[in-house]
Amino acid sequence: MPNQPMHLRLFPAQLVQRYKRFLADVILPSGETITVHCPNTGSMKNCIQPMSPCWYSTSANATRKYPHTLEIVTTPSGNLAGINTARSNALVETAIGDNVISELQGYSNVRREVVYGNEKSRIDFLLERDSEKCFVEVKNVTLMEAKGQGLFPDAVSERGTKHLRELMQMVRDGHRAVLLYCVQHTGIEWVEPADAIDPLYGKTLREAIACGVEVIAYAAHMEPALNVIELRKSLPIII
Repeated sequence: MPNQPMHLRLFPAQLVQRYKRFLADVILPSGETITVHCPNTGSMKNCIQPMSPCWYSTSANATRKYPHTLEIVTTPSGNLAGINTARSNALVETAIGDNVISELQGYSNVRREVVYGNEKSRIDFLLERDSEKCFVEVKNVTLMEAKGQGLFPDAVSERGTKHLRELMQMVRDGHRAVLLYCVQHTGIEWVEPADAIDPLYGKTLREAIACGVEVIAYAAHMEPALNVIELRKSLPIII
């Protein structure tokens, strides 16, 4: 059964441009132009289409300099892409709780942002059942090159490669380790490593799989007019 929609209110606008990495200008239906926070550290390659429909959320935090957050954009291919990388973990947490992600069921305890590994990173999710531990790292995927082809990363990612090394160590230590690609792009039908962008990441990903790290992908269904972003189906991984 599909998971329930997140408690999220989305507002329509028209995207003008993204700039200074974390900012974007959008035009409201009233004609007013405002600056919103763009929560994405990647290149957002193939996601930005100037003067296209987009959607943003609003924070009640009065201390924020930019209270609005860009959430969904319309890509040059005409698909929707969820560019808020911080939302991926919330999507995954909801999907785990609602039994959408079949590979991650049966655990009695789910914790977020737990310090682990020799490099003292924070794992996105630590799932526990008695003495068993499952370490889950989540990555947001929005890059589509050829039709249906989802790629990660969209820029060189030393952090992503480090996380793969740490997942491999968890397997060597006798634990289960899972890399979960959260695909927030309505046109993506499968996921593969972006070797042309970051060959080291692709090499390390293959080493991680050979070591026993499990790699899975789930696609988000997006209906911004209904305030819906939710994970619904698994996608194949091509290595």
